[in-house]
Amino acid sequence: MKLETERLVLRDFVKDDWQRVLEYQSDPLYLRYNHWTERTPDAVQEFVGWFLNQQGQEPRIKFQLAVVLKSNNQLIGNCGVRMDTFHAVEADTGYELDPKHWNHGYATEAAHAMVDFGFDHFGVHRIWAACVADNVGSAHVLEKLGMRLEGHFRENRYYKDRWWDSLYYAILADEWQAHKNGKQYYWTVE
Repeated sequence: MKLETERLVLRDFVKDDWQRVLEYQSDPLYLRYNHWTERTPDAVQEFVGWFLNQQGQEPRIKFQLAVVLKSNNQLIGNCGVRMDTFHAVEADTGYELDPKHWNHGYATEAAHAMVDFGFDHFGVHRIWAACVADNVGSAHVLEKLGMRLEGHFRENRYYKDRWWDSLYYAILADEWQAHKNGKQYYWTVE
């Protein structure tokens, strides 16, 4: 699978991508809102392995793609859209980026393309996403996608010796069509 935006290529992971993922997932800024306290080569190889396994599923209902800069072919994160079952009427989306590439609009650009792909390819009625409430950057990305805040779950996650609130966002297919302003993306499933 490959999807292109103005500045990014979103592509299926390959086995050797784990090394670059380990590099950015080891950054303390990345780890701040994650339940992980550290990342190891074995854990990251397993993490990338999930995405490699999804590529072989038939029918494929989970697309978690590597986000790569067109300018230098550097992997800077991942973004995906996933259904629980083939006949689901909704999907969820999620993304992560190397902190060195935050605040450049890459997460919004990648997520916009992935949500568009999700509605087009899956034909679902609704796409939702969740983030830690303290992660205002992630919440801002979801709002820029036109998603509406549907719920604020107080202290529903516990890790790193504290309770965390979660925010849940969603957008419906007809809302997405009105929001995307005619942007078109090119994708191929290989």
